[in-house]
Amino acid sequence: MTFLQKLSNSWTTNNSLLCVGLDPDVNKFPAELTGQPDAIYAFCKAIVDATADLACSYKPQIAYFAALRAEDQLEAICRYIKTTYPNIPIILDAKRGDIGTTAEQYAREAFERYDADAVTVNPYMGFDSVAPYLEWKDRGAIVLCRTSNAGGSDLQFLDVGGKPLYQHVAQLVADKWNTNGQCSLVVGATFPNEIAQVRALIGDMPLLIPGVGAQGGDVESTVRAGRTANGTGMMINSSRAILYAKPVVDETYAQAARRVALETRDAINQFR
Repeated sequence: MTFLQKLSNSWTTNNSLLCVGLDPDVNKFPAELTGQPDAIYAFCKAIVDATADLACSYKPQIAYFAALRAEDQLEAICRYIKTTYPNIPIILDAKRGDIGTTAEQYAREAFERYDADAVTVNPYMGFDSVAPYLEWKDRGAIVLCRTSNAGGSDLQFLDVGGKPLYQHVAQLVADKWNTNGQCSLVVGATFPNEIAQVRALIGDMPLLIPGVGAQGGDVESTVRAGRTANGTGMMINSSRAILYAKPVVDETYAQAARRVALETRDAINQFR
């Protein structure tokens, strides 16, 4: 099953456009995990188990693992998701952007070492930086387009032949790079007008949309701007708001995460 097939199935099966980001910050972990050698894996596993019927995808951010020399725990959580919840796609958020044999090795890292279904990539070096990932016909390449950070405008709004660079990227991916139907785009929830512009250019290609939750992106504006005709087409990511949800009385951190994930999924579905 390809990445896009798996994603389409999870949209339907879990009635969800919610992507749960796995950004494990040990400084925010509950006290019971203090000193536990596999605390990162244990934390992420609890979050995954609590939200597996609410998510259309999981997005581990590699930097949070690599900074603590915890790539083995990233491998373990990816393996756990693959084994226990095989119908939910894994997006490795790595934002790779190199070329040639180096890019080939990054693709192997994402798709062999971590067995991710898709990986985020940076198109700044052109098609050469994306092509190695497309050699894996059943996997996805999610190309940065209009990112959720304010500084993205420094480059993404540069004029390219009468249109901003982010629109040029969107059209380039849709018209020329997506020959095998493997590509998606990253467009931030903090810019709903740009989401709508991108959607108009690319048709039904999926969008990974960060920025809902801690970054303040508006759910209604995001969904209305990015949904496809059948009410899908998006992986709307929330990380910190779910991972570090404040427990109420008698709740565990995993139960708090589930509560916020359920609220987020239902809020998204309200506008589909």
